[in-house]
Amino acid sequence: MARGEGAEQYTATLLATTVKPMKTEIKAVKPNEQRRVTEGLSVWSKLCYAFGGAPYQITGSALGFFLQIYLLDVAQLDPFYASIILFVGRAWDAITDPTVGFLVSRSKWTSIGRMMPWILCSTPFAVLTYFLIWYVPPFEEGKVIWYLVFYCLFQSMQTCFHVPYSALTMFISSDQKERDSATAYRMMVEVLGTVLGTAVQGQIVGGVSSCPTEPEDSNSTNITMNTTIVSVEDTKRAYLLASGVICIIYIFCAAVLFFGVKEQKESSWKTSTPPLTFRQGLWVIVSHGPYVKLVIGFLFTSLAFMLLEGNFALFITHALGHRKDFQNILLVIMLSGTFTIPWWQWFLTRFGKKTATYCGILWAVPFMILIVSIQSHLVISYLVSVGAGVSVAAAFLLPWSMLPDVVDDFKVQNPDVHGHEALFYSFYVFFIKFASGLSLGISTLSLKFAGYVTGKCSQPEAVSSTLKVLVSPVPIILIVIGLLVIKTYPIDEERRQGNRKLLQNLLDSESETSELRSSV
Repeated sequence: MARGEGAEQYTATLLATTVKPMKTEIKAVKPNEQRRVTEGLSVWSKLCYAFGGAPYQITGSALGFFLQIYLLDVAQLDPFYASIILFVGRAWDAITDPTVGFLVSRSKWTSIGRMMPWILCSTPFAVLTYFLIWYVPPFEEGKVIWYLVFYCLFQSMQTCFHVPYSALTMFISSDQKERDSATAYRMMVEVLGTVLGTAVQGQIVGGVSSCPTEPEDSNSTNITMNTTIVSVEDTKRAYLLASGVICIIYIFCAAVLFFGVKEQKESSWKTSTPPLTFRQGLWVIVSHGPYVKLVIGFLFTSLAFMLLEGNFALFITHALGHRKDFQNILLVIMLSGTFTIPWWQWFLTRFGKKTATYCGILWAVPFMILIVSIQSHLVISYLVSVGAGVSVAAAFLLPWSMLPDVVDDFKVQNPDVHGHEALFYSFYVFFIKFASGLSLGISTLSLKFAGYVTGKCSQPEAVSSTLKVLVSPVPIILIVIGLLVIKTYPIDEERRQGNRKLLQNLLDSESETSELRSSV
């Protein structure tokens, strides 16, 4: 969940830019164009738009919770090679975000829009590559290359889907309130998508086990070995079945988005403004102090929850011994996070976003300490999962709630810079994904040094100790560092409200300018 995309991603950032006086001749706006601008989005259109956010969250939660344990215990890769796949895949995904964003911003308008061709063309390739990630090839040599190639290809296709989809917010309506409303629908569907991905993958895969009960009779070793082989094959088929179900959901959501949403063309005066170049955009974001502090702070806190997410399935299985219940525990975390997101939304509105950040992120620390301090008990594990899910919700919501404030602050200080909104988001995702790949690679590599044996039901005690470190002390240290950085974040509630008023004045000025243009 912390991987992700989410609340208020474009709620406060997609404000119209200031219009400079133009000396060129301006044509009058056609009546049908004026009618299109003033018409509101229907509930059906908002729902169809929201469905487009589900594929990213469904596949992301499935990969985040299950890919590591799949590579180690089902594909039976050495932890060293699994760490390479996880790191390179995430790093490649991070690189493709700003690259695809740059290419999309320069795409030409077609009969179905400017964003829709990317979404339409990438969907079949994304589905195919995702399915092949969960297929165990019948050969040993080259298996690492198989997973590395298809993991990177899927990340590329997913980026070609999700970056244009995120930018589509600007082209479903010219009314800021309608965009905000559509974003709220999208947030609801994306949260449900994380739950659905965890539920589908976990419940199908959890129905089989590659670790049969050991027989009491020592003479029945052959029976045990045969049972293990059969059970491993059942597990492989379960992962394929789960990926097939997710692929069907992916295609359904993409179809609903394509047939239910009509992309609107930009006005001529907007398209005439040259966008920022890649180098200019990079300089823009690194030179804005509040953005740098916010990204660094949430970089550490996000790494903490990504370490927890990436290693929690292995921790439940090997350190706590709840092999048959790990999928249910993961589902409880996601459900707890889903139900508490509205509460955190109310909390940050009532007490401020920085206060919500301190309370929401720190809420997880006692549960991280508790889960590794007491003796393994299934009921306590479920209770800890409920408590941890509350903090996961805050970690999922707050970064995307505070990023718009940074962009607003930049807009107030640089009113003549246009086309910068998407750059702030894409580079934030770039840093988070690259760091998450590094953390997953290092954590998986540490399991190798601890003596993790792929395909074995019983692991050395050192593996259990390593997993405890990866889900408790290390995330806590990262959380403390991140919150110390966020403490220096300068945009408080007073400054945020002041920026909103200034931007509203800019918006009113633009509206008056647009009315003058339409009368020419």
